[in-house]
Amino acid sequence: MNPPTGADQRRGPFRAGERVQLTDPKGRLHTITLAPDASFHTHRGYFRHSALIGASEGSVVTSSGGVSYLALRPLLSDYVMSMPRGAQVVYPKDAGQVVTMGDIYPGARVVEAGVGSGALSMSLLRAVGDGGALHSVERRGEFAAIARANVEAFFGGPHPAWRLTVGDLATVLAQEPAASVDRVVLDMLAPWENVDAVAHALAPGGVLTCYVATTTQLSRLTEDLRADGRFTEPSAWESMVRTWHLEGLAVRPDHRMIAHTGFLLTTRRMADGVEAPERVRRPAKGAYPAGEWTPEDLGEREVSPKKVRRVKRDLGASDPVDPASD
Repeated sequence: MNPPTGADQRRGPFRAGERVQLTDPKGRLHTITLAPDASFHTHRGYFRHSALIGASEGSVVTSSGGVSYLALRPLLSDYVMSMPRGAQVVYPKDAGQVVTMGDIYPGARVVEAGVGSGALSMSLLRAVGDGGALHSVERRGEFAAIARANVEAFFGGPHPAWRLTVGDLATVLAQEPAASVDRVVLDMLAPWENVDAVAHALAPGGVLTCYVATTTQLSRLTEDLRADGRFTEPSAWESMVRTWHLEGLAVRPDHRMIAHTGFLLTTRRMADGVEAPERVRRPAKGAYPAGEWTPEDLGEREVSPKKVRRVKRDLGASDPVDPASD
């Protein structure tokens, strides 16, 4: 039995085939996929999945060892942090910034490049809704296969607004009509290589959002956008999340936090034939060194083929994704 798709998947009692997140008394999380004949086992006992199938969300089930587990459907942020991955995922804190600061709205036409394991794709699909359109482009077929499996597992099947293509972003955008895209989101090693293609497809006033890992990438991207002349002055930032310990009057920051994960940059497409007013700046001496950057300078870390094969095997993902099918 397959879980329903769309909004109904998040409502009603637990069903066979859907994921459930269990929280034990110490706050540890366990994610299971319900099956009629399956059981959940730990060193503290077990319980049968049938005890949850048909139960309401927010129920508590007790194992044979007397351990109680709170059962809830995993939130998108929970799913992203626990799902199988090939490439590193975009953390929820950054995905939320992309959706808000990139102004991704219901019905928007969005192009995303650098799909990775599909984490950001899910946030973008939630934002554009069934009436929008998200075209995701990934140059590596094995990553696209992992992303498709993760996204469809979360939504319970193919999302009506999603199109996934294996290929080069510049080639894909060249096939789009001029000014036909509302938003572009890039998560790739060298986004500046696609500035011209993005300018062709992005409508005037449209937002380009880029996620990069290093200051070197951030610098190169900013200067290339300024030199292009078809975009507004870029804005860049990073976000960090510090959780807090809450116990009576003992309220203090936790010892660990989610600190730097990457930089976000946004800029907007100017109208054709219009130049943005030049921003007054006083660059420091030596701010513009000569020479080019290597992929290693930009922070590229290759994912081993062995790891990708293992994740694909665990997901049962097919490879490669056929671009013609999209």
